Amino acid sequence: MKLLRMKKGFTLIELMIVVAIIGILAAIAIPQFANLVAKSQEGRTKANLGTIRSALSIYYGDLEGWYPADQLQSLSTGGRYLQSIPNSDLPKTPNSAGHSSIPTVTNTTPGDTAGWYYNNSGMGTSTWGQVLVNCTHQDLKASPWSTY
Repeated sequence: MKLLRMKKGFTLIELMIVVAIIGILAAIAIPQFANLVAKSQEGRTKANLGTIRSALSIYYGDLEGWYPADQLQSLSTGGRYLQSIPNSDLPKTPNSAGHSSIPTVTNTTPGDTAGWYYNNSGMGTSTWGQVLVNCTHQDLKASPWSTY
């Protein structure tokens, strides 16, 4: 009576099929991961802009209708409104130049120098005390950053 031989292990073809499936899944997942990183950086910049605007609103209320005359340093002086001016961390995407981690504030004409744009001139005008992202490139939804 012959005993049947039991096969153990996988064949080379089975292993190659598994490796091909893993490769296909990786090819799909890696670009999606990069897109998620860009989305998180955009979200962080928009949240930082909201934080600055909230602190500016509280400052405006405390000083009974006056915005800071400096480049927003008075918001972080003493840590009353902000601990520090947050960064404008724009993602490096085809729509954006990739300005990253720049906490600088300018009050010249909004442009593409990164950081934040703060209008501290023209008291009583509709844009007095306005804070924007100082970038004319587009976000992932093709909206210019300076419109936020």
